[in-house]
Parts: sequence; C-alpha cells; structure tokens
Amino acid sequence: MIGVNKVILIGNLGKNPDVVTFPCEARADGTTTVKKATFPLATTELHRNREGEKTEVTEWHNVVCWRALADIAEKILHKGTQLYVEGHLQTRSWEDKEHNKRYITEVVADNFVVIGNRQRNEENQQPAANNDPLASILNENTEPLSDFPF
Repeated sequence: MIGVNKVILIGNLGKNPDVVTFPCEARADGTTTVKKATFPLATTELHRNREGEKTEVTEWHNVVCWRALADIAEKILHKGTQLYVEGHLQTRSWEDKEHNKRYITEVVADNFVVIGNRQRNEENQQPAANNDPLASILNENTEPLSDFPF
C-alpha cells in the first residue's frame, strides 16, 4: 500500500528563522556547505464553544527548510510574516544530556509562499517597506496571489 505524507499550512512566523550552515563534501554544483533554516509557524483556528462564544485555538509547528529554500528563508522571512507552506512530516529522535530519548516532529518544507506581513504602517495600512525585501519587488500594481490549490 502506498502512503501519503503531505502537509499544507497557512500561518504566521513566531520568530525570525534560525539558520545553520553545515560543511559537506563538494557537490556537483560546486557547493561545499548545506544550509538549514528552522522557524516556528503558528496556525490559528476559530471555534464556537458550547455557549456559542468564539474561541481561538493556536497550534505551533516546527518548520525546517534546507539548501536553497533555507537561503531564501534567511533573506526574506521575519517574525510575523504570513506564510503558505507545503511539505511533509518527519519525526526524529535523539538522546538528551540525561540520556532520555527525545522526539520531535517537524514539517520539512518543500515550498513556501509569502502571503502577507503582520507588521503594518499604522498611518496608511501599507506593508512596512523599511525592512521588507519584497517591498522593492511588489507594488500597488502587483496582482494578488490567486494560484492556491484550494
């Protein structure tokens, strides 16, 4: 039987990506390092409780990007960025200092798309351009993202 391991998330970055570069043997493209970026992504769902009151439930996901995707994440992602992420789940284990076996489940990103920025200029409600690398590319004439598969 064939299985499917596919994750699609839309959420907000909880902090700037942590980036680590590892040395490796020379690859066909001439690179001698591999880059890894990790960041927490928060997804929030609205529910109504039994009394009819709206409640928010936030779930935190550990996202991992490798190689070129990690390089892009390092350059353009920052805390508060709204992000669409596609990837797969991976669980790994290790032994801590007290020799206890620990586990973590991560979303290994295959692709991501920046869809918004929570940091807004309060005066005109435009994305803050002073520290947003995408602001130089995107402008008021840019068409909205409409190619999501849902």
